[in-house]
Amino acid sequence: MTRTVHTLTFYTHPMSRGRIVRWMLEEVGAPYETCLLDYHTTMKAPEYLAVNPMGKVPAIRHGDVVVTETAAICAYLADAFPDARLAPPPGHPDRGCYYRWLFFAAGPIEAAFSNHALGFVVPDGRERMMGYGTYNQVLDVLEGAVSGEKYLLGERFSAADVYLGSQIGFGLEFGTLKKRPVYERYWSRISSRPACVKARQIDDALIPTKPQSH
Repeated sequence: MTRTVHTLTFYTHPMSRGRIVRWMLEEVGAPYETCLLDYHTTMKAPEYLAVNPMGKVPAIRHGDVVVTETAAICAYLADAFPDARLAPPPGHPDRGCYYRWLFFAAGPIEAAFSNHALGFVVPDGRERMMGYGTYNQVLDVLEGAVSGEKYLLGERFSAADVYLGSQIGFGLEFGTLKKRPVYERYWSRISSRPACVKARQIDDALIPTKPQSH
């Protein structure tokens, strides 16, 4: 039986969350084409809005399949390229833990870090209204998640490490995450992976001379 090979196109900007997907793509190891977009022009053009109506990056097109949202892209790529072993197979006992931390990063961490960066503090007594409770509560749960010897799933590196780990890396770099030794050790451990180093080099080389804001 002949296996169909689909073209994989990656829509991104080097100063965006697309850096996470670039890392994931390098971990997967499948060939892909990069489509660079500008925040104020091509990202808002009808051609790209047909891919992602939000007018934001990253996004991928894999054959006829379009996926947006960074966590969803990471999860999709892990399943689309199982030989890379970046996700426990369906039915495996680690699959639940994998989903837990992947979407903890997409939900509570993303919201808590963004609100913290904007100076928003959850009013006392209103914690139940927020999906993440409080910023400090998220930090404590996150510390527990990455305090093990290696990865979120123990000895096994996964797409959850790519996504959650990138949130830690961005938070440490841009000050949206209070520094704790456990975060720094975990980030140092996973950011030294060859795929992460390569992805960072590719995106750094593509950064425009005149920086653009999100």
